[in-house]
Amino acid sequence: MKLKIVPLFVAIFLLISGFGSISLSEKSVELVEFDIVKCSQPEIFEYGDYVSIALDEATTYLKNPGQPVLPVVSKTYSFKIGTIISDVVCSFETSEEKIVDKEIIYSGRPQIKSSILGISDFAEKDLNVYSSEEFYPNKWYDYNIGVGLDGNEHITYLTIQFFPVRYSPSKNVIQYVNDFDINIRYEKPVNSLDSNDEYDLLIITPIKFRMSLQRLLKHKNSVGVNTKIVTTNEIYKNVDDGVDEAEKIKYYIKEAVEEFGISYVLLFGGMKGQRLNSWYIPVRYSNLDDASVYETSYVSDLYYADFYKYDKTVGFSFDNWDSNNNGIFAEWNQDNKDVLDLYPDVYIGRLPVRYCFEVKKIVDRIIDYETASCDRCYFDRMAVVAGDSFDDLTWPTPTDYMEGIEETEYALSFMDGFEKTRIYTDGGDIKLTGQNIINELSKGHGFVYFSGHGSPGSWATHPHGDFGTWVGFDNSDIRKLRNKNHLPVLVVGGCHNCQFDVSVFRIFDRTARMWGEAIPKCWGWLFASHKNGGSIATIGNTGLGYGTIGDGPDPPDEIPDSKPDGIPDCIQYLGGWIEPHFFYFYKQDNEKLIGEIHGQTLTHYLQNFTINWDMNWIDHESYSTLVDCKTVQEWVLFGDPSLKISTYN
Repeated sequence: MKLKIVPLFVAIFLLISGFGSISLSEKSVELVEFDIVKCSQPEIFEYGDYVSIALDEATTYLKNPGQPVLPVVSKTYSFKIGTIISDVVCSFETSEEKIVDKEIIYSGRPQIKSSILGISDFAEKDLNVYSSEEFYPNKWYDYNIGVGLDGNEHITYLTIQFFPVRYSPSKNVIQYVNDFDINIRYEKPVNSLDSNDEYDLLIITPIKFRMSLQRLLKHKNSVGVNTKIVTTNEIYKNVDDGVDEAEKIKYYIKEAVEEFGISYVLLFGGMKGQRLNSWYIPVRYSNLDDASVYETSYVSDLYYADFYKYDKTVGFSFDNWDSNNNGIFAEWNQDNKDVLDLYPDVYIGRLPVRYCFEVKKIVDRIIDYETASCDRCYFDRMAVVAGDSFDDLTWPTPTDYMEGIEETEYALSFMDGFEKTRIYTDGGDIKLTGQNIINELSKGHGFVYFSGHGSPGSWATHPHGDFGTWVGFDNSDIRKLRNKNHLPVLVVGGCHNCQFDVSVFRIFDRTARMWGEAIPKCWGWLFASHKNGGSIATIGNTGLGYGTIGDGPDPPDEIPDSKPDGIPDCIQYLGGWIEPHFFYFYKQDNEKLIGEIHGQTLTHYLQNFTINWDMNWIDHESYSTLVDCKTVQEWVLFGDPSLKISTYN
């Protein structure tokens, strides 16, 4: 299969209205776009021994551990794939200065969401920054260019991050700008993708599952999802490119997009039974060391979805996730770094089936769900399960949020029209116990969201302020569910809940036993494959998940109704951002296809929290960008990405 190249006039697709107009003729090689970003006056608030800076237009805040918390304004522009961005200049006429009475508050460290570790880790003030006269950050803006998917359209994204307030700590002076003038020079695409739409869904499977998937193929075609099945044997035989089997599959997906117009890819297969390092559909491990001490690699199916990267010469090219060409993929440690695109170019999901007897049940679940052969009266119900995730009372600037509850309430705020059941350690509608979760979820729900801590075989949280007590829901509880074909879409916040490389044979590895990896199925996949119910799809982390604490008013208050910025940090960053935003994008998406919602959530996360590839790993203590990168890499979908949430009928 060859890339088809056709001449096109430039078309620019804007994410933000009112961008401006093209200033040069359409026939010109170079085009120019202009825009203006306006910022209000920064507000200064007393915050104990510190002050905080708030800005109405802020899309996020700098959250580098131990360093000043300052507003960030991000703006994303969309161009036709193949566009070459030749220059980005942001300027302003004047800046103003103001003295602050106290030091600006510094950021905490991302918190690990593990039900095994059970620790809170606080950052110390970065004295190198706070003793300096230099303004922090050291620039007014930065930008990132990536290639991804918006709906069914392949796009070049330009995201500009503005830092409208900078701070000189030793002088206790802030410097701020109200208006930025943006000048973007770009060249129209020469290389672009055809609009071929012969197929929508590609299913990749081992040959032993192929015959059992014919019913799924027939069903998908019958509901208007044109589907193609290909076996791994065919791929390995016919694809010449690729250093190993995983890369051959990645090349095939890229070629299927270019030849057939594929938007959705289902990886149908996991480990071969319990055999370690033996796969029906191989996995790629990210080798990002997040400096947690606990893990330096984890499974990332985003590898298969992200096969384009921006190329300043030809517009876009293949991204093999090994930019330094040393044979180690997605590497980022003190010695080496691979610079990645990360934007998904297809919507990808995996059903990590291990045995032939599982295939019929999984196929039946999808067909029954999409044809509404069961009673659908349960769908308009949503259950959330949460408690107090972190000890935020004892950190240097104390708050008293119940992080899991804040996150689930944020998710519920997007779900108008749903009957909502809160299963909480404190308050809520139902007291959080394992049996109560079993009883409630067995009634059937359209959506379920757990927010707390996790391991491969369990999920848990704490009662308010009682961090020595764990209340949870483990694999033995999942097996007691009886919701049959009343299956929810499940999102889980926690560490390793979707680590699908577990095996009973890990019992001989002491570290694996400690991490709970010596089990036949991980928590998320057991939910999505439980014979008496569970979920139609599960979304969660393959590695350590992360959350944040802080930002609340003084004195502590559970209601996000005051400055700084009025919102708990736990819902503004990391897992507490990405998980609730799945429900936000569900409400925004007209088609309600789960893979597109999952993919758009990843895309918007990257646009809000652009990865700082210039960071030296040795300075990881002062940057949160490692865990931003990990957050998107590890967030896996166990399910058919073309699944229409609710029903076609």
